[in-house]
Amino acid sequence: MKAFPARACLLIALGAAINPPPAGAQDSSSLSGAWMLNRSLSEMPREIGFNVAWLPGVPANGQSAETSGGRGRRSGGGGAAGSGIPNSIPRESSEDARRLQFVTSEARNPPTRLTIVDAPGAVTITNELGQSRVLHPTGRDEAIDIQGVPFIVTTKRDGSQLVTVYRVEEGRTVRYTYSRSGDPSQLVVEVQFIEKGSVEKARRVYEPATQTDTLSSPGASQQRSAPLTAPATTTATGQKAEPFDERPGAELKGLTALGILVEDLGSQAVACGLNHDTLENTLTKRLADAGLTVKKNSDEDTYVYVNVMTSSLPNGTCVSRYDAFLYTHATAKLSYGSQPVLVQISLIHRGSIGSSSAPGVHAAAVTRGLEGYMDLFITQIRAANRSDRDQR
Repeated sequence: MKAFPARACLLIALGAAINPPPAGAQDSSSLSGAWMLNRSLSEMPREIGFNVAWLPGVPANGQSAETSGGRGRRSGGGGAAGSGIPNSIPRESSEDARRLQFVTSEARNPPTRLTIVDAPGAVTITNELGQSRVLHPTGRDEAIDIQGVPFIVTTKRDGSQLVTVYRVEEGRTVRYTYSRSGDPSQLVVEVQFIEKGSVEKARRVYEPATQTDTLSSPGASQQRSAPLTAPATTTATGQKAEPFDERPGAELKGLTALGILVEDLGSQAVACGLNHDTLENTLTKRLADAGLTVKKNSDEDTYVYVNVMTSSLPNGTCVSRYDAFLYTHATAKLSYGSQPVLVQISLIHRGSIGSSSAPGVHAAAVTRGLEGYMDLFITQIRAANRSDRDQR
């Protein structure tokens, strides 16, 4: 996961699992340690979780669609990519559906082993597959990726408990509460799926894992032999590569100014109520209100690129695919080249699909979706720069 220094987290966590501190030296409320799931003591309803609404199939009848002019071209080509526009769109975006699927799958099939490193400023949780997530108990929203799935989470300490809330979509959240008991020594993980006042619950009980348990996990033999410091990287020619910042969000540190480029809209987007200048002004204001310096119609250096592709179905329903990217440029020496070249880098990308039979409603929904992506970009930029200040 790009958002985490996974190798470093895994090595630290593995060290804690193989060489745990003496029982008398460890805080009884600390979650640190290696833990094995006890299914007989746990309560795990098989059907817990949210229902996932998948995109329906492509209709057999034809529909009108526009083709995109491509990234960065203000050519008036904002259309739908391909002809596969579904006949009806679920209320979940494709990204929401991924989150729903992930949290539901994880609740129904919890990790068998957990290794936790509980530090004051960050809690690192690693499962038996070596997949880690880092949570910061600040009580503030933070954007993280878990196995490629983006989430906004809030983590805080409530007495001796650690509480993490995952925002899945509007009206749906998942709350994890971690606590530790001393006699017998157990890690209790309570999971709550919360939707419009209704709550589904699960309770997992973990017990201390033995060294044999820890080392029998998949890939453990390879992990045991791994060095506790990251090995020096080398280029394809065998030369030592320059060191780089591996901290989460390092690519966003120091970012205070950016451009914005909104692709010209096609005729069907206009007919569905979308307006290029209104969209550009709204998104620019969103970024500027967050304290960023924004330059309109600019794709120089670091910039936000927005593309809306719209189609009309035979019944008059407007369907739009909308995407927001945060791009930057850098010089890099590629593995197959001999000289550094200028490359474009996608730092963040979010996209979704929306539909409505009313043009005014459709335009407002697309705008809200893109504003939400601007908020996510802002959250990640702030988190990167906040952590940078905190370390000074």
